[in-house]
Amino acid sequence: MAKKPAKSSKREPPRPVTVGVSPKVIDRLWEVVLNRRAADPAISHSARLLSRGTAKVAQKFGEEAVECIIEAVAGNKQALICESADVLYHLLVLWVSAGLHPSEIWAELERREGVSGIAEKATRRALAVRTATRKIP
Repeated sequence: MAKKPAKSSKREPPRPVTVGVSPKVIDRLWEVVLNRRAADPAISHSARLLSRGTAKVAQKFGEEAVECIIEAVAGNKQALICESADVLYHLLVLWVSAGLHPSEIWAELERREGVSGIAEKATRRALAVRTATRKIP
């Protein structure tokens, strides 16, 4: 009779929920949203959002962000996962509406990589003073 392997006293790191999942799904989703710009708003949620203009897309993104925050504060992990996916989707719709490409955001993240958050925020504050950002009415 074979002996069972001894259990390790060390905790193993959690494994990914699904093998093969990758952040590249964001790039694929952006392509889908981009391609849906010309779709019929009656059959495509992305087309319907985009047809309403950037201000409405931004409003919807904000609503989804608030729902995400509520679930995080409530400690509802599964709901937070779902709301986070909604936030990412609506952010991509906002990027398409505003004429941004994900590579522009990835480049900005790369530019910030290795920079202290405090130092990076200070440079943005100085830039905001020079450029006088506009608030939505």
